Amino acid sequence: MSWVLWLGLALLLTWLALTFGWHGFWRMDVRLPPAPAIPPSGRWPAVVAIVPARNEERDVERALRSLLAQDYPGPFRVILVNDGSEDATGEVARNLSRTEARLTVLDAPPKPAGWSGKVAAMDVGIRHALDAEEEATPEFLWFTDADIVHEPGVLRALVAQAEHGRKGLTSTMVRLHCDSVWEKLLVPAFIYFFFLLYPPKAVARPDRYAAGAAGGCMLLRTEALLDIGGMESIHDAIIDDCALARRVKDRGWRLWLGLSESSRSLRRYDTLRDFWSMVSRTAYEQLNRSPAMLVLALAGLFWTFLMPGLYAVGFVFGNAAIHTPGLAAFGLMTATFLPVLRLYGLPAWRAVLLPGIATLYGGMTLSSAISRMTGRGENWRGRRL
Repeated sequence: MSWVLWLGLALLLTWLALTFGWHGFWRMDVRLPPAPAIPPSGRWPAVVAIVPARNEERDVERALRSLLAQDYPGPFRVILVNDGSEDATGEVARNLSRTEARLTVLDAPPKPAGWSGKVAAMDVGIRHALDAEEEATPEFLWFTDADIVHEPGVLRALVAQAEHGRKGLTSTMVRLHCDSVWEKLLVPAFIYFFFLLYPPKAVARPDRYAAGAAGGCMLLRTEALLDIGGMESIHDAIIDDCALARRVKDRGWRLWLGLSESSRSLRRYDTLRDFWSMVSRTAYEQLNRSPAMLVLALAGLFWTFLMPGLYAVGFVFGNAAIHTPGLAAFGLMTATFLPVLRLYGLPAWRAVLLPGIATLYGGMTLSSAISRMTGRGENWRGRRL
């Protein structure tokens, strides 16, 4: 048989394994359930929301008001940590705190040497939450970003999910902003690739190595935090959410990761440059800054996503018979992309763009590696990482 046919058969086997053997990563069916009237434990434990914020003056008030509007029956308060903002983030938050007794605003000191900025800001909030006098000691810490808004029942739903089976870390991938041309092209693939790396059903299983979390909305059990040695155990992590999930799972705690339509991000990515910067900030970190892992990742993208596209073109313009297995792989690939397109209300025809989208993500990953290798690094909210 022709080598083209053999490669097509291998490609088809790859996609059969991913579609039916990789924990249903593409189904988008792991959702945060609605909150029950009474949690599994029979009571609503104390929670503190910690919001690290840097240069978020546009969205921070909406985000904070959505937290303060939570219909949570248990003790609940909010701490915003102003992480060296160069805009009016701190002023906006303090103005709100004057009328909201449950809101505390802190200014983060300069980050310690060797710490990532966001983790250091989170640690400032944690220490205040656990040391505050005349306040209920929180059993849970809710980390959420200053550009995310939550519907009133989100915290009850998170706590109920965390209490069921005493999970150490419960997190949701919030609904990302998806209005611009580039957002519609790249956001669904961002969700798709994230769940390909961290299938929620594998993350939830104690017998599987997968450990992931979505940093925009994480509910961490305080006992689990203390068990891992606090935030110092991940002090230098750029991808703090997945590093935290890894530590928590390694200590024997259960994880839960899923989707939520009740929480949404206000952050916009109107240009390719905006989205490119967001992805390239962490892509090489995801590969542990390993050149070998970079080569494997780019080769994997080429084989898994670009090759099916080439076979589809070959089926149309070349020898249809020898390209048929590769075309079947292309069909499986596009079929697995449909659920996330439906999630964002986008037409099914966009699935055929996945090979090109994967190429863009490969470029972002390579750009991230080049920046790290040349010492340029990446910026986050105007600060060099």
